[in-house]
Amino acid sequence: MDLQTLLFMFIGGLGIFLFGIKYLGDGLQKVAGDGLRDLLDRFTTNPIKGVFAGIFVTVFLQTSTGTTVLAIGLVNAGFMTLRQAIGVILGANIGTTVTAFIIGIKISEYALPIIAVGTLLIFFFKNRKINNYGQVIFGFGSLFLGLNLMGDGLRPLRNLQAFADLTVSMSENPLLGVLIGTIFTVAVQSSTAAIGLLQTLFGQGAMDLNAALPVLFGDNIGTTITAVLAALGASVAAKRAAATHVIFNLIGTAIVLIILGPFTYLIETLRDMLQLNPEMTIAFAHGIFNISNTLIQLPFIGVLAWIVTKLIPGNDSAVAYKAVHLDEAFIRQSPSIAIGQAQKEVLRMGELAEKGLEEASLYLKTNQKKHGEMIPQYEDAINNLDRKITDYLVKVSSHSLSVNDSNIHSALMDNVRDLERIGDHMENIMELVEYQIVNKVQFSESAMNDLDEMFTLTITTIKQSIKAIELHDAGEARAVLEKEDKIDKMERELRKKHILRLNERKCTGSAGIVYVDIVSNLERIGDHAVNIAETVISEN
Repeated sequence: MDLQTLLFMFIGGLGIFLFGIKYLGDGLQKVAGDGLRDLLDRFTTNPIKGVFAGIFVTVFLQTSTGTTVLAIGLVNAGFMTLRQAIGVILGANIGTTVTAFIIGIKISEYALPIIAVGTLLIFFFKNRKINNYGQVIFGFGSLFLGLNLMGDGLRPLRNLQAFADLTVSMSENPLLGVLIGTIFTVAVQSSTAAIGLLQTLFGQGAMDLNAALPVLFGDNIGTTITAVLAALGASVAAKRAAATHVIFNLIGTAIVLIILGPFTYLIETLRDMLQLNPEMTIAFAHGIFNISNTLIQLPFIGVLAWIVTKLIPGNDSAVAYKAVHLDEAFIRQSPSIAIGQAQKEVLRMGELAEKGLEEASLYLKTNQKKHGEMIPQYEDAINNLDRKITDYLVKVSSHSLSVNDSNIHSALMDNVRDLERIGDHMENIMELVEYQIVNKVQFSESAMNDLDEMFTLTITTIKQSIKAIELHDAGEARAVLEKEDKIDKMERELRKKHILRLNERKCTGSAGIVYVDIVSNLERIGDHAVNIAETVISEN
């Protein structure tokens, strides 16, 4: 075959391989639903559990990068602490070795029949669950088809003197191999693809074990780049988690390079003892390296956290998602105390709604991305507390309650629903501002002043309704009703002003639509604040 054909086979094979990994991971994620995120959220209470959660999720996603990015997202969102994330990252490094073992099984000759089965399940069944399984199978087959094509494209390399000289250089200078592995993994954004390529080259006899192992270690360093990119612009804690991933792999590579001779001898002994094929030999080397690295560094998670905290100073501004007052022990001991704890959590939910609306106001005024990025965090936190508080109150309702506790219980259920709806309107406003920015929609100065005034009034109304819950103060609650009347009047006035601006051509049609929708969302937020206040009035 000519050079062009070989090059096209390699590039196309790499593309199909990467597509297979992505399609397989996406299919597995659909099969699991929200279970992977929930698993990371629930089973990371200590670093050891975090390691096992990281392994499991990585096996499902078929990418350590995906697990690491997911962990960074949870840290950024406040669902997970830095120490918990470090455990998950260590586990992800072990979980990613599974794909190398699958490649080592050498079922690549069945790639096309596997793709055919996947296609059958995707196109000939209308059941979504069966389609998801079909996606998993199709991605699995594509992975091996791409590997076959890459192998065919790379086969002539073993006869090239320049490549032979390069492998000799890597054998003599392991750092060169580490550098090459790192660069290639950064380029393709997948350590799985890089290791699959390494297994193919080693299987074809294009390089010996002394050259292959340093490249393998470099692949592990290169995979950290995606996590670093994911953490850019994220919270301080998320940046620290990404830095931990880099430091972990750098330390592991440094350790194994120091003992490279004994490590190579161990792999050769295992190869001869277990009669491993070349691909499986690399898989074993990968697995032993990552498991050993995890076991060595697991006791030093606290040290790793301290190092990255010093390297990346600053305050962590992530929104705290988790409920902090909902201890189920209170339900069994005293339902009355449990209701009090639920009320504390409702007050936290109210504070999140208030802060989220303040961010929406700042986003409209400044158009700064940092404010827009905070709003979904507040909305997710509100939604999470909505589920947790509701579940908690449902459990409380199964116990005997006094008349007063029963009334408070009912009011809290209503409050949670209203606060969740405030979060939805807050997110609606964010989306309207994003539309305004993307489409370069301009508001007149008078329109912006009116919106700022309505935002201020709405935010103070929410604050007062939350205060009314906290103090059980009917007076504060009635003040909320008065403020909401002002919001309603303001909405009518702003609509009239908007029509006047349109008539005077001071405002465009697209600006008017965004403007009116923002006003409408603020008015509805006021309605929900009134609903909260009315529950306080009814208690009194």
